[in-house]
Parts: sequence; structure tokens; C-alpha cells
Amino acid sequence: MEPPRAGGVLESSCGAGDSKASLDDVTVDAANESSEEESTGEREEEIGAHNEVSTSSTKTTEVPAEQTSNKQTVNAQRPNSLSVLAAAEPGLCTSQGDAEVKLRMGDSGLAAETPLTVNQMFTSAVERFGNYTALGWKEGEQQKTLNYRDYYQTCRTAAKSFLKLGLQRYHGVGILGFNSAEWFIADIGAILAGGFAVGIYTTNSPEACQYVAENCKANIIVVENHKQLQKILQVEDKLPHLKAIIQYKDALKEKRPNLYTWAEFMELGRDEPDAPLDAIISSQKPNQCCTLIYTSGTTGQPKGVMLSHDNLTWTALSTSHHVRLTDANQAQEVVVSYLPLSHIAAQMVDIWVTMRVGGATYFAQPDALKGSLVNTLKEVRPTAFMGVPRVWEKMQEKMKSVGAKSSTVRRKVAAWAKDVGLQTNLTKMNQNREAGRTPLSYHIAKKLVFKKVRKALGLDRCNKCYTGAAPITKDTLEFFLSLDIPLYELYGMSESTGPHTISLPDAFKLTSCGKEIPGCKTKLHNPDEEGNGEICFWGRHVFMGYLNMPEKTEEALDAEGWLHSGDLGKHDQNGFLFITGRIKELIITAGGENIPPVPIEDAVKEAMPLISNAMLIGDKRKFLSMLLTIKCQVNADTGDPEDELAPEAVEFCKRLGSNATRVSEITGGRDRAIHTAIQEGINRVNEKATSNAQRIQKWIILDRDFSVGGGELGPTMKLKRPVVVKMYKEQIENFYKELATPTTPDNPLPPK
Repeated sequence: MEPPRAGGVLESSCGAGDSKASLDDVTVDAANESSEEESTGEREEEIGAHNEVSTSSTKTTEVPAEQTSNKQTVNAQRPNSLSVLAAAEPGLCTSQGDAEVKLRMGDSGLAAETPLTVNQMFTSAVERFGNYTALGWKEGEQQKTLNYRDYYQTCRTAAKSFLKLGLQRYHGVGILGFNSAEWFIADIGAILAGGFAVGIYTTNSPEACQYVAENCKANIIVVENHKQLQKILQVEDKLPHLKAIIQYKDALKEKRPNLYTWAEFMELGRDEPDAPLDAIISSQKPNQCCTLIYTSGTTGQPKGVMLSHDNLTWTALSTSHHVRLTDANQAQEVVVSYLPLSHIAAQMVDIWVTMRVGGATYFAQPDALKGSLVNTLKEVRPTAFMGVPRVWEKMQEKMKSVGAKSSTVRRKVAAWAKDVGLQTNLTKMNQNREAGRTPLSYHIAKKLVFKKVRKALGLDRCNKCYTGAAPITKDTLEFFLSLDIPLYELYGMSESTGPHTISLPDAFKLTSCGKEIPGCKTKLHNPDEEGNGEICFWGRHVFMGYLNMPEKTEEALDAEGWLHSGDLGKHDQNGFLFITGRIKELIITAGGENIPPVPIEDAVKEAMPLISNAMLIGDKRKFLSMLLTIKCQVNADTGDPEDELAPEAVEFCKRLGSNATRVSEITGGRDRAIHTAIQEGINRVNEKATSNAQRIQKWIILDRDFSVGGGELGPTMKLKRPVVVKMYKEQIENFYKELATPTTPDNPLPPK
């Protein structure tokens, strides 16, 4: 089905019954912000009411009937319709975990491909690539592998074990730990058993884990080690659906009822009969939910993004075609898994796209982002590699620091080679006439410098280097381009099952995130005179809806079924998409963490009553910092802030043992008592942060408060963030000038 044209109508976007709260026994608690979103900007919370859904009828899209066997192949014919009453025809979205949706099928090309369940895609991979390595990891110095045939059987055993532990249909299996074969097996096992695979960020607080587990009615939670186990044990009594916990690494420090080692867990299903599992697998349909990705908006509870079997299997198909991955029987693709798997970007690359082409996924060490990643890259030598901006920045910083210690001759050769590399690649990118004639200097530079750099990074076999999940600076893009390592930007969000646009070697523009993957369409909603509009998505990668959140689902998906991203963008004359801004205020750090600033700012003001305004900084930055202003007297005539402290501020200072009566007596760290008190207040806020990336590392008190007259506040006293950033550019840059890195660990794609 083609996406509806402007003014087109559909009978109902959402499935029947969506106005009800959701599954009966779910209670939605107020939650900690716990998550990060895949998009260059997660979708806007305040999009507003969409057009009412027209009641006019339209042609409905066919959806596959129930599978009759788990042996069904990719070439299975799509039946004419679901054997359901016309009145129960599913809509394009739902907020109910046990509901079905209408797939956004196309009439031709990849959009018309037969929908598959996860099991069908996996069995097809086993038939084609059964003896090829699927997973690889290190135990000590020993390399272990699992081929596709054994991988599938292990996932089936895990599914039987889940069923034996009491996993119910449409209930969650939470997975809390670093990337590993066990993570993949638990994820796919949960899906085969009819549950929901639910990644939980390792940086989540116990309360954030509790919210996710309760929201998805988790029957089972799989944890990596004792540290993660403790989080679940702290909130275990608040999880009425929880039946068992499984720890997949390290020995148990204590034996408790319903707590299992990985070996004990796998043993449970080892001798169970196949028939009950096969019956569940056969009943699964491509248009049903199988995975939840938890994300959060600017305020409120995290949202469970419901992804269907078809969302996963079709997006893997379209993506692998778009980026021209090769099937294993031609040349096996190899990837390194290190980004948090609770994030759809990591899942799509490491699990689904790789499975689609019979690729091999090798697991990095848990300390990958503290330095060991390059060692793994050099050992594995991936053919494709996905890095968030912070990973590329760290490589850039390391290379610059090593280069600075080189001899004068080496530095001159490197500078010459980089200049040649940048000019050659920019010429290729711009498709100038000279693009066909690569200069001799490039070939010399490649031999002298580029090949050595790639080998040192472990990227000598890698012809597909990607960056996504957060905005990347032009400086970093040009740095790698000058070394003959083009970074291909991709753009999407959890709600689009990961990618929507991806740059390609022959369709590549600096700072553009490329063009749509096949079968998908982009619409710019309400474009301005420069062509900037809200980016909206259409395709079979668009999610089903938010679990138990009908209102949020309706905000995300308009009456015609388009997904509204909350990002602003425009197309150039060649159809390349450029992200130009975000409608909302979400901060996306260089590591890919999506951070709603308002709750943190409010918490600081609450912790420190002396503070008038607080503005969080951190977009595209390595860590968070904050601009603070002090409560002061306001000129009655002009409304301008003055230097004198407000009476309540003077009083507060006295209680702290300070005699300050003016803002100028406090700024610049002049008053140690006040400085210490503010730092202690920020420490208290940091203690409640749901992840390390959400901690405030540096702050400064500004000389004057924000005001309408000063331009920092709008007429309704709303903070005008871009204005403040511009006004206080120098102070902000000073936060990030120092070489010393904050002590909190890097966290590239933090909690959803």
C-alpha cells in the first residue's frame, strides 16, 4: 500500500479498543527517566492533537495468516487475508501488547516482500548458513564460536526453559547486562516462547529497572552478574509478575529460591518436548509484537516501543539490501557487538541484519569503551562497524595525541596525506568530473598512511563505517574522511525499528544522513520557507505503538499512519536528508544519551533554593554541564535583574554562614560557603541520576539572572535555549576546554 497522499483518508489508524487504558492488570507507576532514544532527536512529546480520523472506508492491506509450521520458508506465499471478521480488521497501530496491526505493505519491490516471523527468518538462515559461525566470544584467551544451526537450537532450548519457568504469552523477559551470546539467546528465546524480549540498560537505577519490568509484566529477568542482580533484588517485592531470575555470568554469591545460573536455566528445557514450543511458534504472526524498546520523552514515564516480528525481519531485509551486505556463502560479513543492546541500533546491527545475511557477530569485552575496543577490532577485523560519535571522537583524540609525539618528518607526511585524502574524497563525494581519475598522490598516501591507520584501528577489512544515534560534528567527519575512512551517517529512531535513512559510498554528503532505505518514504510536515519541516516516516519499519499508552501512540502516529519524529529536517536538490534541529528540547550527548533537561534543572533548583534559573548543557558534548543564576532583585520599571540578592536569597546565605548580599559577591567562586553548598546540592541531584551520563560534571554561576528583556526568556518566561547558548558561548566552551576527562565512565547509548 502506498502511503496516503496529503488529504487522503484511512478508516482507522489504531486498532479497536485502544481507547482503553491497556492490558487489564498493568499498573503504570511514575517512573524515573531511564532511557535513550535512537533518533537524532527522539519524537516530540508535545506534537499536539492530530486530525480526526476519517470514517470513510479504504482498501485494507492484507496480512499473512497464521503459520502452519515453523519450517515455513522465505518463499512462502502470502495468503489473501486474515481469517478474521471484517469488523475486527486491525488498524495501523495499537497500544495493546496482545493486538495485531495492519502492515504497511507495498505493491512492488521490497515493500511487497512476504512478511516473516523471527522464527521464519532464523530457520531460513539455518537452512542457508547452518555451518557458518554466527557468534564468537572470548573466554580468557580462548576464542569460542557457535554456528547458526547450534545457535538456533540453543535459542529453542532457552525458549523451552522460559516456558517451564512460567513465561506467559505477551509477558516480558527483561535482560540486564553487557552484550554476550547469552543476551542474544535470551532475547530470541523469549520471542520464540511467545513473550516480549525487553532490554534493560545496565546503567539503570533499581527504580528504573522496576518501572520497565512492571510495565511489560516481566515474568523473568536475566541479569549479567551480582551487581545487576542486586538491582532486581532491591525491587523484587514490587514486581508481582516476576517468577524467576537468571544470572548468566559469574557464580552465584548466594542461593535463593527462583534464582538460577545460566547452566541451571538451560538444563530446565534440555529434555522438554518440542510440541508445545512448536505450537506457540506456529501461532505467531508477523504483525504481532515480539520486542519492546524502552525510551522516554522530555517528561513522564518511559515508553515501551512495541516492535512486531515484521518490523524486525523486514527492516533487516531492507537495510541489508540498502547497504549491500553480502550473504555468508559469498563473503561473510563480520561485526563487533559492543553498543548497549537495549538500544534498537545495536540490536538491528548485531542480531537481525547480521542474521539476515548469515554474518558473524563477535562480542567485545565489557570494558570496550574504556579502551579495549580497538584490541577487539584488531583481532576480529570487522567488515562493517557502527560507532556512535563519541567512539569516533575518542579514536580521533587518540590519533591526534599519538601524532603529536611523532617526529617532524612523520608529522609532515601525515599532514600531506590527510590533505590529499580529504580533497580526493570530497571530489568523489561531489561527483565532479575528476572523480573518475584518482590522483597518483592518493595512491602514494594510501600506501604510506591510510593503510597503516586502518590496520592500527582494526578497520583494514572494513568498507562500511557508520555513525549514528547522536549528531556528529563536521570536524570529526572531515578528520576521518582525510584518512580515507568515510563515516556514513544513518538516522532513525526506536519507533522506526532503527534506520530510516543511511548514507552510501556512492550516495554520500558530509553532514547528511543519506536517503531512505528501500520501501520507506519521508514527508516533511509543515515546511517553512527554507524547506525545513518535521520529518515524518512511512514504511514497514514503523512501530506498532507504545505499550499501554494510547494517547502517546496517537501523538506519534497521525491519522494517516505517518510517524512524526519530532526532528526538523530538509532535503537538498538530490534528495539527501539533512537534520536541521529538534522540535523538542531533548539533549543528545556525544555518547548518544538522550537526556530530558527539565527534570534535572528542576531538581537542581529544588536542591538549592538560592538558584533562580538552571540550564543544562550537553548537546553533542562528552558530559553535562550547567549554567546557573542566583535569585536577585528585579528593577520594577524595566524588569531587568539587578545585582542585589532577593531577600530570600540573603536569608539563605546567612543560614550558610555567608554575608553575601550581591550576586557579584558570589560569582567566580568568591564565596566558598555558597560554592560548597551549591556543589553539595548538585551532588544530591547526581546521586539520583538514572545513569552516569545524566550527572552534571561542571557548572558556573552567571553574572546576571535570565530575563525577558535580556532575551534569555520568552514572553511566557520559557527558557530560550538557543539564545542562551549563543550568549554564553565562551563560558560553555570553557567547560569543555580542559584536557581532564570527567571520572564517570563513558556510556555511548545509555538507558532507554
